[in-house]
Amino acid sequence: MRRRPVAALLLLAALLCACGSPVAEPGPPPEGVVRIASYDFAENQTLAEVYAEGLRRAGFEVAVQHGIGTREVVFPALEQGVVDVVVDYLGAASEFLQAGAGTSSHDPAVLRDGLAATLAPRGLTVLAAAEAEDQNGFVVLTDLAVRHGMTTLSQLAGLAPQLVFGGPPECTERRFCLPGLREVYGMEFAAVRSMPSRSATVEALLTGQVDVGMLETTDARLTDASLYLLRDDRSLQPRENVVPLVRTELADDGGEPLRAALDAVSAQLTTIDLIGLNRSVAVDGRTPAEAAARWWDGR
Repeated sequence: MRRRPVAALLLLAALLCACGSPVAEPGPPPEGVVRIASYDFAENQTLAEVYAEGLRRAGFEVAVQHGIGTREVVFPALEQGVVDVVVDYLGAASEFLQAGAGTSSHDPAVLRDGLAATLAPRGLTVLAAAEAEDQNGFVVLTDLAVRHGMTTLSQLAGLAPQLVFGGPPECTERRFCLPGLREVYGMEFAAVRSMPSRSATVEALLTGQVDVGMLETTDARLTDASLYLLRDDRSLQPRENVVPLVRTELADDGGEPLRAALDAVSAQLTTIDLIGLNRSVAVDGRTPAEAAARWWDGR
């Protein structure tokens, strides 16, 4: 695990101040305010809003800070008490903390228990995981897949040296992205391009700037018939059920009402819901908060 707590806390404190949040600096939250932070991509921002609304409906006051950064920034902030809740994914969080932990089991319950055991000494509590799951997916144009008879990542491997890959900047370091493709599939690309967003990745695929793109498997744009999601036939990806991580001090102080409110959200959230939430933002143009409100209105 790479940890840069001082830099992370300074950055997050600056962001908290800049966003005009009622929580303006590190330290204990104002009484009654639960601080939720999201990672730097739209789905996680939407999930933060979904769980935040669940807490509000249970009577908690909530402040949400969006797009704070990657795990290298957010995890130290959570451990140090700069934020209180992060909505994460089982396999990726487990792997981030301990190499190999993300694929130690294909049973979400086992992964959740392992993650809980790892985080307990760090003052963090892992709540119930949702059925909703989102894995890394690797996408090509349907035309390319048809021309080469590709349906799986194994079939992509032989063609990869002729192709350009596009994905998020951290993809070069994440085990379940480029390093995993290299290790599990023996995949090497002609070039790798860093994409600033998932929307940019889709645009780069459609315009021929890249040939293979990393998108989440719940990305609503995968309903576009021109994009083809290749099957992970060697099971590189771990189970990635959505799971809230909470500062243990807050979980204890908030007691059963706080835990119950977050668990109730997880109990309702499905993968189909997640695709719908993503579509609401990426295709229909709603904000994460608007998408979350629409989801709750449909309960």
